[in-house]
This record gives sequence, structure tokens and C-alpha cells, in this order.
Amino acid sequence: MQTLAQELLKRRAETPDEVVVVDPAGEHTIDEIMTAATRIAGLIAEHSENAPTAVVQADNTWQTVALVAAVGLRGGLVAVISPHATESEFGLAIEDIDPDVVIAADRVLEHWGVDTASFAARLGVEGGRTVLAASEIRGVERWGDGRVIAMTSGSTGRAKCVVQSEAALRYAARSTVDANGLVRGDRIGAFVPLSSVAAICFGMYLPMYLGGTMVCIEKWTPAAGLAAMHDERVAWTMLVPTMALQLSVVAGADQPLSEMKAMTVGGGPMNIRALHDAEVKLGTTFLRVFGMSECLGHTTPLPTDAVDVRLGRDGRPFPGTTVRAVDEDGKVTAPGLVGDAQVKGPSMFVGYARGGVPDPPELTADGFLPTGDLVEIDDDGYLLVMGRQKQIIIRGGRNIDINEVESAVAALPGVVQACIVPVPDDMLGERVAALIVSDGQPVTLESVTGQLDEAGFPRFKWPEYVFEVEDLPQNRVGKLSRPDAVEIARRLAQP
Repeated sequence: MQTLAQELLKRRAETPDEVVVVDPAGEHTIDEIMTAATRIAGLIAEHSENAPTAVVQADNTWQTVALVAAVGLRGGLVAVISPHATESEFGLAIEDIDPDVVIAADRVLEHWGVDTASFAARLGVEGGRTVLAASEIRGVERWGDGRVIAMTSGSTGRAKCVVQSEAALRYAARSTVDANGLVRGDRIGAFVPLSSVAAICFGMYLPMYLGGTMVCIEKWTPAAGLAAMHDERVAWTMLVPTMALQLSVVAGADQPLSEMKAMTVGGGPMNIRALHDAEVKLGTTFLRVFGMSECLGHTTPLPTDAVDVRLGRDGRPFPGTTVRAVDEDGKVTAPGLVGDAQVKGPSMFVGYARGGVPDPPELTADGFLPTGDLVEIDDDGYLLVMGRQKQIIIRGGRNIDINEVESAVAALPGVVQACIVPVPDDMLGERVAALIVSDGQPVTLESVTGQLDEAGFPRFKWPEYVFEVEDLPQNRVGKLSRPDAVEIARRLAQP
């Protein structure tokens, strides 16, 4: 984040009283933020002249900007971690990143269970954040071009620490600014927690790169989000579909978002009717996009595109990025045919953090990253994502491993067979449904969720529909037919 830090110093010299962050504590000027950043950078410099790998508390406040800038002033790598991460999640992140410095509020350090023996040097406190360091700061050469790390849930059950270069963030931010017609001074909504790769790029880096203002709220609720968009005259924001659709059903939704140039929506299944109804009620323009932490926000439509293009498809690649669909032999499919999505471009990640170094991505011989998605690409270059190769359900932007839920449900007393499938939902994108063949004992939603609760299975992965069936559908060779199972669940879920 070295380039951004230098730009923020220049901005402070030119307009020290300019408000650059609005958060629950109020308005914060560039001078206030960079004063804190400079002091934190100074604390680290007194400890070591080497550039640090620093894990920082990332919440939607001015302090996150200051911490990112501070590490950037030292030429370091910053890893953004949610203050709500559990001790075990934090422990895995430390294992993967192997940082030299940890910066967070004391209560968060305690919540994370930070090993004070490993970070024994207490360098000081600034802006409510305590700076802890290991005895040695080793420099960032081990990360190559990597300068930022954030966690992504992926579909494996263990969060992955994605390593990105600052050049990738700048490219993704610039492409988004150009596509949406954003200009210096625009206010950008940072409503998604700033501990993800996409959020730190589009919620924090983009407004600072643009010379705009980052607008935050303490905790996402549709009412609070909508109020902030109106009160702070937000010009652009990025939300997952669930958040965007929630905005249209709260009080005041019929007051047009007149300052909003566009609202980018991505990260989960989307329904064109639901999106169009919501944007009409809100008086704004939605842009349906396709992207991933490993290759940031790599497609978008334009605000001037027709409704069926903006909301019915998933955009075209950013200039300089290529997305292709290939068949099982790796050959590019003809336009209009479904294939496995592969991407190549300037926002490609450096790798996953493993043992304090990046584990490079597995690319094709010609440098493309398989995304795990099925995609159809038309003659005009617009994409339509058809689903995932991996067995996951995306509920409200959260990935749920079908195999994990299936195993948990199949292990319950009375269950002979279980099949977990997604059911479309206008608000959440998808909900979890279970088709169950029982041994004769009655199986209900209440009995299934009650037993999962007793077993300590995470609540957000629980089925929301349970349907008892005589047999699970089979294909010609006797294997489970998931497409038929999906159709059965959809039909049974209809009111």
C-alpha cells in the first residue's frame, strides 16, 4: 500500500481539512488520519528499519484507513482481519501469514487470543490501536509483489488468505471508477465489512485512490444503510445481492437515491425480476457483476446498458482482462455454449498465504486461472454465470458446502439418505433444502435443525426446508441426479 500512502500524504499537504471518512464516530479529515498513520509508522520504524508484515484489525472506521496507510508508509504488507474473527480463525490466519506485527484494540487482541510471547514488544498505542511486534521484523521480500492479504471463505471449509498486489487493487479500482463515471470528491459507501479482499479494494482503496470520501456505518442493517446513502449523498457502492434487495423493503425505500450513479451487485445468485423491482423502487441503477477474491471484480456492465443486459447477465471483462469458457478438453467453447470459466488479467492474485509465503495459483499453460464456475459467453462478450462446478450453495453471500451439510444430515437418526440442494430465493439468492429418505420415523424441519443444534453444527448452514421423499432421483446409471433433485425441491418449496 506504499503508493496509496504517498498519495494520501500529498492529499494532506494540499487539503488538510478535507473530510475523507465518515463513520459512526463522525467526520474525519485527511490530516487526522495521516497524523495517526505517521505516528504508527514511526513506532514501527523505531523498532526496526525493515518493512513489516502486519496483521491489523479491519473494521469500517477511519482507523482502518490509518492502519493501512501506516503499513504502507513503512513499505510493508497489510493483512486485514475482522475484529469478530474467532480465536481459532485468527490462529489459522497467523499460521498462514506468519506476521511480524499485530495492531488492534486491546479488547480485540484479547478476543483473538494473541500470543504475547510471540509479539512481546509493545510499541505503543495510537488512535485506540495497540501495536505489538515480534523481536525481529523480517522484511516483505518473501511476499514478492504481494502487499495486501484478506481472508475469503472459499468452499473448502477453511478460510483462505488471498495475497494481492497493490497494482491489482489499483487496476480493479481504476476500472470500476471508469465504468461507473466516478469523479474526485464522490462519496463511496463502504458497507461490506472491510476484512474481505473485495471490500478492502472497493470499499476502502477505491475512495482513497479516487480522492473521494469513504462512508461507513457501525453495523449493516437495511435501514441504516439506506439512511447513510441518503444523508451522505453516496454516489456508488458495492453490495451482495441480499443487501441490495433488503434496501427496497425498508421505510423510505420509495425516496429516490438521486445522488447514486450506480450500485454494483455481486457475490451470489441473482434474479433479474427481483433486482429490477428493487432498483425501480429505490430510484437507482444496479450493475450485476462477476468476480472473485483471486481476480478482483473482473467483469461489469455499464450504467447505460439495457436492463436485460445490466441485470440479466454478468457484465463484460474489464479492459485488459480476458474471461473464456472451455470444454472438458480445455478448448474454448463457441459463443452461447456453457463451459468452465477461466480468467487472466492484471488483477490476478499472487497466491494463497501458506506458512508465511505465497503459494502461487495453479494456472493453465497459457496463464489462465480456472474459477470453478460454469459460464456462457455471448458474441458481444457479455457473460452469464450458470453456477459452480463445486458443490456449494450461496446464501446471502455466504458459501455453504453441500457435502458438509449432507454429511451432517445423513448422520442423524432416522435418516436413510439425504440430498442437499439450493432453492432460489429473491432476497437471499439461495436457501438450503434437504430431501430426505427416512427409515419410517417422521422427519421434520424442527427435528432436523434441533438435532443439528445439539451437535453444534453452525446455524447458518442449517436447512431451511426439509422434504421427506420416498426415493431420491437417479440418472440412467443409478447415480443421484442432482438436477432432478433441485427441481423436486423447487416444486415442493413453492407456496
